[in-house]
Amino acid sequence: MRRFTWVIALVVSLSLVLAGCGKKDAGAVVKDLDGVINKLDSYQGVGRMVLNTGQEPQEYQVEVWYQNPHYYRISLKNDKKDITQIVLRNDDGVFVLTPHLNKSFRFQSDWPENQGQVYLYQSLVQSIIMDKDRQFITDPNAYVFDVMANYQNGSLARQKIWLDKKNYSPKHVEVSDANANVMVIVDFSQFEFGKKFEKDSFDMQRNMTSWNLKSLPTAAAANGTKAASTGNNASAGSGIVSSGAVGSSAAVAGTSDGSGKAAGSTTGAAGQGTTGAVSPGASSTASGTGTQANTPGTNTNGTVSSTSPAGAAASTSTSAPAGAAQAQFGVIEPFYTPSGVKRQDMNEIKLGEEKAMMLRYSGKFNYTLVESRPQAQTVSALPGDIVDLGYTLAVITGGEKKMLTWTYDGVEFRLSTADLPMTEMIKVAQAVQGETGK
Repeated sequence: MRRFTWVIALVVSLSLVLAGCGKKDAGAVVKDLDGVINKLDSYQGVGRMVLNTGQEPQEYQVEVWYQNPHYYRISLKNDKKDITQIVLRNDDGVFVLTPHLNKSFRFQSDWPENQGQVYLYQSLVQSIIMDKDRQFITDPNAYVFDVMANYQNGSLARQKIWLDKKNYSPKHVEVSDANANVMVIVDFSQFEFGKKFEKDSFDMQRNMTSWNLKSLPTAAAANGTKAASTGNNASAGSGIVSSGAVGSSAAVAGTSDGSGKAAGSTTGAAGQGTTGAVSPGASSTASGTGTQANTPGTNTNGTVSSTSPAGAAASTSTSAPAGAAQAQFGVIEPFYTPSGVKRQDMNEIKLGEEKAMMLRYSGKFNYTLVESRPQAQTVSALPGDIVDLGYTLAVITGGEKKMLTWTYDGVEFRLSTADLPMTEMIKVAQAVQGETGK
């Protein structure tokens, strides 16, 4: 009897030892994660992102590719609107591509090293490693960290990250605001370390032309509009061939002098934003403030050179009937305005030969929001950087006077200001998500 009891005690002791060996604390997991990052060669992640930053939840399909040392490809697709946007980083710089509009922005940037992205593995792991006050729990299949969020959107305060116990791949992410409201959810359905990519997987031209075009004829037919196209230049769901890059026309200001006139018109406004233009068969450069050169099809204002650097794609132009664009244009008013700010007025303006609407806001902060459906496709080289709006990617340009430019549902938005803080610019830009033109 005594021997039987001793055997039972030994079995229980061994079980406890083995169980202890299989259980890791936060320090051990963080040490392992540091090793994973240092040895990271490549990965591919596929998932679903839900944003609660608008009036209604918006869902996007996310695909992330990474290849050591600095090659990235991120695809964001809104299935409801059949819109895809791609951000690339390769040896030529950083590109923001909107393939269905045949539009690309190109600029030099340290992205994403200089800012976190909720769907990038490096960003998630670094936030865990850097937060010394991290909270840690486990569930049957995952290690769960609760850490500070480190994103451009200052309203995002904390995030919970679920990592697979077997290989530390991301499974689920929830990002919350200061009131613990979950604003962003990312569910990874697939994640593969050591993914082998084709040689041109991160090439700009390949990514502009290899996206899925099958839905375009159906979408165009549903709107009763005959789509014009050149190569891959058919616009999804609108029947309009357009690109609307930042450089397609001059920046619009109007907040400082109250005139509300478009830069590039007869009088022009003293540069609230900075941008350039690229037109077929021509290139132009401009510098200074409020200086402009008017050439048919080309408007310039500010300090941006529109001459594409070596290696950038050549610029061409194809236009849809002007009537189609005018008929489909509707003003989208953001559902958010900063405290102490009111809309001053709304005016129809001209950006070159294109119709646009300018909304001016004044009060504690002053800014303008210009909306257009550009007709000329361009490739723009910009001294700017990427801003993550969650539902899309924007480009910020300028110094003291900034301009945030992004495209949503075929409309190009330009938010220009000299005093609106970046956090408020992001909130205003996010407030057009899910809104319809009026």
